Amino acid sequence: MDCGIDVASQGSDKFPYLDVPEFNLSSLDAIIITHAHLDHVGLLPYLYKMGYKGPVYMTAPTRDIAALLALDFIGVAYKQATKPLFDSTDIKEMVKHSICLDYNEVTDVTPDVRLTFYNSGHVLGGSLIHLNIGNGLHNLIYAGDFKYGRSRLLEPAIASFPRVESIITESTYGSKNDLFPPRKEVEDKFIDIVRKTIEREGKVLIPELGLGRAQETMLILEDAMASGKLKPVPIYIDGMIWDINAIHTAYPDFLSNKVKSDIFQDSNPFVSEFFSRVGSPQERKNLIEGAPCIVLATSGMLVGGASVEYFREFAINPNNSIIFVCYQGVGSLGRLVQDGVKETRMMVDGKEETIKIEMEVETITGFSAHAGRNELISFFNDLRPKAKRIIINHGEVSKSLDLASALYKLNKVETNVPRNLETLRLR
Repeated sequence: MDCGIDVASQGSDKFPYLDVPEFNLSSLDAIIITHAHLDHVGLLPYLYKMGYKGPVYMTAPTRDIAALLALDFIGVAYKQATKPLFDSTDIKEMVKHSICLDYNEVTDVTPDVRLTFYNSGHVLGGSLIHLNIGNGLHNLIYAGDFKYGRSRLLEPAIASFPRVESIITESTYGSKNDLFPPRKEVEDKFIDIVRKTIEREGKVLIPELGLGRAQETMLILEDAMASGKLKPVPIYIDGMIWDINAIHTAYPDFLSNKVKSDIFQDSNPFVSEFFSRVGSPQERKNLIEGAPCIVLATSGMLVGGASVEYFREFAINPNNSIIFVCYQGVGSLGRLVQDGVKETRMMVDGKEETIKIEMEVETITGFSAHAGRNELISFFNDLRPKAKRIIINHGEVSKSLDLASALYKLNKVETNVPRNLETLRLR
């Protein structure tokens, strides 16, 4: 289940442990993907390059976005003068072997394993994986990443299943300090920072994950301008975001009821008059030299992509702002800036230069497409039927342990935080 790459890490830490003796590609029956973020699907084409010939199960939007992000991953590698891990023929193999399922559609993955996808509320097409193993002998949920709260873009994750014995959950925001404020308060604070920056003739840079987070930000900005909370200024969209918007429009059934009805009534918020696409280096140059504006650009952690270029140009001006709205991985430039570094070394026209960071740096917590601590606790309170065992991963170790302890106390249920390569027996 899932085969990702950690873009913020260095060297072999980027990759899953594919070289352990227990892992044998030729004996793999199937791969199941929860969603299209690179840390969950980024290495999938590489498995096809290495000779995997079996099926991969995912939703249709996940397949489309995974292919798009994999092609972008190749492009970023070439820009950084490194050899990509795989090429477009491997991505083609991945797409050819994809078996796409809708939510709540049951299928047999092997003679004794049945798969059902449920909405995870995380990103377009994101899924909780429910596996019925051994004709009902054991029922496992792999939650991948999920959000158990309403957002503008998606409905919250499903918490009711036919049967559950074990569940594997994320803990990205699992510590007791990871409490998200109320959604309205978060949106108001965000709009306030944008408004003040525009009033002082500055530019706003919002580094975004192309998938999910960016679309949520677009919906908030579009609504703020349409309702008069923000004076209309150009909102420029750079990087993969525009293409991924098109995929959102193609799959309205996976979106929240409000956005779905807007699209069906021909008032698609993603093609609002407030948004402009940046399609060429010249357009980017004009934008950098031009009037106050808002820029949404990939990547979200300032690791490659257009956001790094804008950051380099905007950083020196104290009137400008950078607003972090998504998680910043340890070791990424985004995390360093968030933590308050005042200068950084960057490549400019092939030469390394020191860039001073004078711009306002803001972090908005609560916009995340992950469940916050309170949502994680609520999810397990509402989970039906109750799991007998909760396995916690996908988080900094301290957060995983903190969440495990809380869930054990609240639910009186066995909790595990397995280490890498540790084996757990399900029953």
